[in-house]
Amino acid sequence: MPVVTDPYKPGTPCWIDLMASDQQAALDFYRDLFGWQGEAGPAEFGGYAVCTLNGRPVAGIMAQSAPEGQPLPPVAWTTYLASDDADATMRAVTEAGGTVLYEPMDVGAIGRMLVAADPTGAVFGVWQAMDFIGAGVVNEPGALVWNELNTSDTEAAGRFYHPALGLRPATIQGMDGYYSLNVGDRTVGGMQAIPGYLSGDTPSHWMTYFSVDDADSTVDALVKAGGSVIQPPFDMQSGRMAVVRDPQGAAFAVIQAPEAQLPDSP
Repeated sequence: MPVVTDPYKPGTPCWIDLMASDQQAALDFYRDLFGWQGEAGPAEFGGYAVCTLNGRPVAGIMAQSAPEGQPLPPVAWTTYLASDDADATMRAVTEAGGTVLYEPMDVGAIGRMLVAADPTGAVFGVWQAMDFIGAGVVNEPGALVWNELNTSDTEAAGRFYHPALGLRPATIQGMDGYYSLNVGDRTVGGMQAIPGYLSGDTPSHWMTYFSVDDADSTVDALVKAGGSVIQPPFDMQSGRMAVVRDPQGAAFAVIQAPEAQLPDSP
């Protein structure tokens, strides 16, 4: 099991969470699809649920909420990038041309977070770990395996993420138009132009990928549970993948890959 116990290096995707219109329905759906366990948390944390896989934290699920008078945020998965200092990262994000949507805030004693958007509009979170480092298991079926920036402008995004968060884009041989995102000499994510299988009005976004044993059977189970398919299972360089929506409309990808091709734990 790819267990993570050490803090993630700054810039590395370290956590994901889902903003759902019906939190309990989402908990039930992902329990059945991926084997997660989780329940609504304490009221002082907005009922935030930390879901676990084999007893280790794998993702968060919360109910939609917004300040009074503000529209609800979309039902969507959010990728969080690690930081040693959320306040310094906020300044770097702003200086690099990003927009801070929620300024740094303490989450009890477990960490400090903010939410921002890059210059192309892709929303992401930043997590400064204290008692909670983020995902405790990755790169195994049912867990996070990849985070990918789909953007309307790869050049603008690349110019932003390096100074703001230390993510350096690099070309990949044999994959024209696809870039790795690197922390030091380690690949921690990917970047590409918004793919053609998404609708033409799809905004820039971070896509969450989950590892699965069988992409086809996972998609079948998702559809039976009320989800929908954006891109049916297809073979690509890293395995067999599909892009789907859960019953409440949150998009994500699943990928079936040989164990030897899965990334190491962050």
